[in-house]
Amino acid sequence: MTSFGTARAGSPAALGRRRFLAALGAGAAGLAAAGCARGSSTAAVPGTASISTDNGTWDEGYRKAGRALKPLTGYGLRPLSNPSATSYKQVTQMTLQTSRASDMLKWASGYELKSLARGGELSDLSRLWDRYEKKGWARPSQRASLSYRGKVYGIPLYESYYVVFYNKRVFARLELRPPATWDELLHCATVLKRNRITPFVATQNGSWPAYEWFQELVSKIDPDFYSALVGGRARYTDGVARQALDIWQGFIRKGWMTPPDFDQNNGAAALKGGRTGMFLHGTWQAQSLTGAGMRPGRDYDAFILPTVGKSTRKSVITESGVLAVPRSATTREAGMANVGAWLAPPVQRAWTDFLQDGSANPVVRPGNPVVAQLKETIARERVTRLIRYGEASPPNLVQGNTQDLAGFMTEQSSADATLRSMEARAADEWATWKRDEA
Repeated sequence: MTSFGTARAGSPAALGRRRFLAALGAGAAGLAAAGCARGSSTAAVPGTASISTDNGTWDEGYRKAGRALKPLTGYGLRPLSNPSATSYKQVTQMTLQTSRASDMLKWASGYELKSLARGGELSDLSRLWDRYEKKGWARPSQRASLSYRGKVYGIPLYESYYVVFYNKRVFARLELRPPATWDELLHCATVLKRNRITPFVATQNGSWPAYEWFQELVSKIDPDFYSALVGGRARYTDGVARQALDIWQGFIRKGWMTPPDFDQNNGAAALKGGRTGMFLHGTWQAQSLTGAGMRPGRDYDAFILPTVGKSTRKSVITESGVLAVPRSATTREAGMANVGAWLAPPVQRAWTDFLQDGSANPVVRPGNPVVAQLKETIARERVTRLIRYGEASPPNLVQGNTQDLAGFMTEQSSADATLRSMEARAADEWATWKRDEA
């Protein structure tokens, strides 16, 4: 999944919304029109709702979901893709100021959505959300990450879990089983390394993946601390964060992780070829694994990373993009109608079968059996869902701290220096966020 929290510090995408729009001035509308995905294609087309997205590989999935939507709403889906995450973010922010906004747009949840909603250019979806909750098609606990000042501005696009994929054939050959405890995880890594297989995929290539292992280790040491940390109620220099970096550094120095410049796009091939044994990633990675010729449940499977302490509450990092409707949408009624039916089971089955990932609708079973089993386990064992780091704090804080973690992975900075830098930034960015809110 594309993560918005990856812009270079100081770039337009990293600026606050007000400063960004002020800098654009009168030229915003012209640039938006010129840079909009596929030019003037936001113009109304009867029987469809346009959707702006930063992932062209999903276009066919949107069309399939649109075919399921049309009998319910009268509108299919017409995807407008901009493959550059940074450009997509800039163009979206600009087009919201014009009459050229698409009918629907893909965005990130949490603070990314809050940042966009602050400007007042998104439609209030609270009534739609309430209907979803009454039908049992949405979990009430999701609402907070989709809201700003009590109003809902996004409907969840999917629900992914950060889990560890593993090569079942490699594990069987080495007489390993998916670990249920931290000691068993360390045993698996030791055996894999002894057999010249890199135990874990880890990378900062593409920027945002640098925080994957940080969020995972902190939450598996203490999920309550993780929630407090990303919410600005704990310090990066506290002991749990330092323990997480110590564990991480130990893995790196033992040769248990791929080089930090490893191309994550090669992760599926590396797992299939037995060059790596385990791959921590979002469940959306299942599509790539299956596409590489690995059969779910037979060639690959997945488990939730065990907690470091035996008595620690189980948790799983959860990611959900959102669908939002601009107030200036070209055909706003089409956007509202499709967002209002997005979580309907027939639509979700078409969409998640394409993604091979999970649905935010708790009654829809994923088509991929590995993801389906994970979803059932999380529900049955009441595993605590935690918001992904990329959406859990103000965007500028996430962007800067991701860069610090990338430096830690390449051993350009020590654990102490990394955490001090992250904490200093957290103090500044939370103060800025609260000041802007006032």
